[in-house]
Formats: sequence, structure tokens, C-alpha cells
Amino acid sequence: MPRSAMANRHYSALSQPTLSMSELICKTLDHDATDMLIDKWLEHRNDAYWEWFQGVRERKHAANSLRRQVLVWNKGDFLPENIFCRTVDTGRLIPLDRTWSTHVYHHRSMQDRKLSMMPVVFTMLPELMMLRGMHDLGCDDVYIIVTDMKRQEMDDVTEYFKLVCRYAFGRTCKPSMENEIQYNHMRLSHTLLKQRRTPCFPQIDIAFRAILYEKRPPFIILFSHQTTSYSQILFTHPLYVPSEEIFFDFPSGCPNPCCNDDCEMIRFPRRGAEGAAVLSIKRGGRNGRKVRSREMCNWIDCNTCFNEDTPQYAESSEGSQSSVDSGDTPTNNGLVCSKCRLVKYCSPEHQKKDWEEHRRVCAKSTST
Repeated sequence: MPRSAMANRHYSALSQPTLSMSELICKTLDHDATDMLIDKWLEHRNDAYWEWFQGVRERKHAANSLRRQVLVWNKGDFLPENIFCRTVDTGRLIPLDRTWSTHVYHHRSMQDRKLSMMPVVFTMLPELMMLRGMHDLGCDDVYIIVTDMKRQEMDDVTEYFKLVCRYAFGRTCKPSMENEIQYNHMRLSHTLLKQRRTPCFPQIDIAFRAILYEKRPPFIILFSHQTTSYSQILFTHPLYVPSEEIFFDFPSGCPNPCCNDDCEMIRFPRRGAEGAAVLSIKRGGRNGRKVRSREMCNWIDCNTCFNEDTPQYAESSEGSQSSVDSGDTPTNNGLVCSKCRLVKYCSPEHQKKDWEEHRRVCAKSTST
């Protein structure tokens, strides 16, 4: 084998891996499969999630905010197209009915046993819907690595990836940290091998870091299919973490009515960035664009980004349909819907184009 080819196949805890080095099998569930799962989930509605969304509808979180995370269900039945979420990257208010493709990486033994990946996605469907709704860009593809780790092992692996990303991702690692990373790599490899976990830790490491390098996703999910399953969502920036103000009481997914914060099925961060697994990813230059929150025109096909000035609301007693006809009152920061005060536009034309979707959420603000 040529020396260059051998170099490309070399793997270590400190070198940059590629997905071509991974021995895990990738099963992709496309947008149509996601649609089918959402329909199935709605058909077998989970009361805990239904009650939570109903509570969100009654609480009307920060309904007058144009910049903070917000989840709004003002009209219609309990359907994804009627529930809107403000995106953390563009500030748009979009419905939860936007689907995605899920790339599930798993050990070949699951394929040998002809196990479907559909239950993996279905188990986390409400969480995935929320995470997809929070991101306008870069979330058409969701990445999940399936393991059989128990909770403590999952927590140890999470801390390892936080350590690696903080000191070695796109950075020159100091010798002392190299030793610590290599020691923890060997310790985790030995622990998972002793417990006969599949995939082994080196394969988890290769797939995880390769996805970070090559795909630059806002988050990656480690999913355990143990009897008492436990899943970890690792975010690549604090901006991508769900707001504690909204999700503090989000259901854990556990069927036990006595479930508490120590339940092993809790997988969605409910205490904001403080309680989430956030990776310290170096950005800029060859490490990808820096993450920043933007305020963009709510029309999905518009690239207009507004400045940081405080918006001035255009008042109208006749409501949002009247605003569409008149175009609202322009400010140096865009046009704000006079009825709901939830969205902004760069022009009356784009406000009219967005009305067919926005009308499903537009309602008079009750804030003072």
C-alpha cells in the first residue's frame, strides 16, 4: 500500500479522523420517512407531550420578543404546522412541520440482526422536532450514533469529547493535555471493551469527531438502546441550546409517572446551557464560520439581515391582515407585524409572500 494511503488510514486520539475511516454502518432516513414517523407519533399521541404543548399555548412565552427563543401555538389543532418556533440562527418564526434527514451510525451487529433504525428516531421524535425547529440553517441533516452504553459510561464519554474539543479541536494541543487525552482515551476504550459494548470506543470516537470536522452540525446525538435508554445531545455552541425559560418542564420521555430529574431517559436539556453538554469548538478560518445570532426577514427566501437597533412597533387596531395590505410602518430595523409583533420583514412584498404561513400563528399580542 502507498505510504500516503497508509497515512490517510492512520488513527489516533489526537489526529483528525474521516468518515471513510469509520467501520460503522450509516442508515439514512429521508424526509419522507420523517413525515411518516411524525404522522405515526401524532396518531399515538403521548399525553405528557400533549399536556406540555398545551401549557406552552397557555403560557405564551415572551410573545413580544423578537430576539429571544420563543415557542408559539396560537391557532388550530395540535399539528406541527400550527406550532411555531423562533430559530436561534436567523431569528425567524417557522413551523415545526419542516422535516429533516436522519443519519444513524450503528454497529454492523444491528444490521446482522435486521434491527430497524426507525425506532431510534421515533423514540426521540419530539426532541428532534424541537431541535429542527430551532434551526433555520444547517439542520436539514441530523446525526445520531447508536451505542449500548449505560448512563455513567455515556457521561464519561461526553466529558471526554468536551475535553478533546476544548483543547485539540482546531488547536495546537499542549503536551500535558495530549497525555491527559490519550490517557482518557485508553481508559474509555478499556472500560467499554471490558463491558463488551458495541461499537467500541475508538469507532465511536472516529465517527463522532469525523462528523464534527466534515459536517459541522449544530448538535450530535449519542443514543443508547439499553433497556433503560439514555441519550445525550452534544451541542457545538451555547447558542444552539434550548432556552430554560421555555423548556424547564419539557417531558423526559419516561413512561414512569414518578419520573424525576435523575431519570435515565432525560435527554433534552431543560436548564439551558448550564445543564447542557456544550462542546467548545474553535471557529473561524479553516475551522468554519463563527456562530452569531442574526435577525433576518421572516420570508424564508430572503437574505436580508437587520441591524441591532431596537425595533419600533407599527400599531394597527385592524390587525395583521391590515398590516399585510398596508405594509406596516417601516423602521430602520425592518417592518414589524403590528398584530403579533413576532416577526419582521424587509419589505411589504415579502410580508405578503409570508402571509400564507404566518397567518397560522399571527394573533394579537397580549403583552403590555
